[in-house]
Amino acid sequence: MTSAMNLKNCGSVLVTGASRGLGLQIVHSLASGGFSPGKIIATARNPANTQRNNLVLHEAESTKGVSTYSYEEYKETADWLLAHTEQRPKVAIICGSGMGGLGELLGDRNVFQYKDIPHFPTSTVPGHAGQLVFGKLQGRECVCMQGRFHFYEGYNIHTVTYPVRVFYLLGVETLIVTNAAGGLNGCYEVGDIMLIKDHINMPGFAGQNPLCGHNDDRFGVRFPCMSDAYDRDLGALVKQTAKEQGCDSFLQEGVYCMLAGPTYETIAECKVLQMLGADAVGMSTVPEVLVARHCGLRVLGLSLITNKVVTEYDSTERANHEEVLKTTERRSQDLQRLVSHLITNI
Repeated sequence: MTSAMNLKNCGSVLVTGASRGLGLQIVHSLASGGFSPGKIIATARNPANTQRNNLVLHEAESTKGVSTYSYEEYKETADWLLAHTEQRPKVAIICGSGMGGLGELLGDRNVFQYKDIPHFPTSTVPGHAGQLVFGKLQGRECVCMQGRFHFYEGYNIHTVTYPVRVFYLLGVETLIVTNAAGGLNGCYEVGDIMLIKDHINMPGFAGQNPLCGHNDDRFGVRFPCMSDAYDRDLGALVKQTAKEQGCDSFLQEGVYCMLAGPTYETIAECKVLQMLGADAVGMSTVPEVLVARHCGLRVLGLSLITNKVVTEYDSTERANHEEVLKTTERRSQDLQRLVSHLITNI
């Protein structure tokens, strides 16, 4: 056991088998905030003697992307982008499923495919274009992610949040995150826009927090406060802008809960989340918000309610991604109008 615990820094999994099937012991290391087994080592006990023969059976990353990134890698990405565009954005926008149209509103655009950007992951989800757009929205220089990264794509927590630290090094001061979410609050209707006032980080309960591991003081402090994760002044500005644009009739305010996905929620899970005080549920956003706040960015979160969760066992309703995309298509212009007018006052 002692030797297994010494594997803590290399992300190894030790599998020990005894004769007569007396047990299987798995010792895992939690590397940088998530399970990152780099090696699986099998140890077989010979029934005739106690000699143990160690055999490396498999060596592979458990998730796509490296377990951590260095400051130099983030800076290399930021420097590459700064060298390829004259835009110097102060606002970054992360578009949720089907909401990439926000990036099409930008003028004087410079578009970069994720695959062409050093160290950048690639998006694999329908409704996510997979490109970074620099440009001007209502005269303000912005950078827009048309497609984000998720746990369920196989990416680890550090890869999911990689762009946010790059934005910080670009000089971004405000992050706007949007997502498609299921409505847990019975008062919400499909097509409502929810201003996120707080979140519940379910993966965080299991140790999946992007700030686990070595803390680089150049990004932020070791123990950042999250009681004010979502900027209240920006929230007030959203309410004012929604009223001016005639969007206040379908603007809600509530708590967003993140699950890892890719499965939609069971009925029992929905009931639990409602008891916890969640108003909407989705599969993204929270890791990006944590890293943004760690870097000192102001954060605004908006959820488009694309479906109502199923809470009755005799219901015939079924959540599906196609429904999500159809709803975002219907309401996307309202969301785009709200964000574009909001930008002028940030």
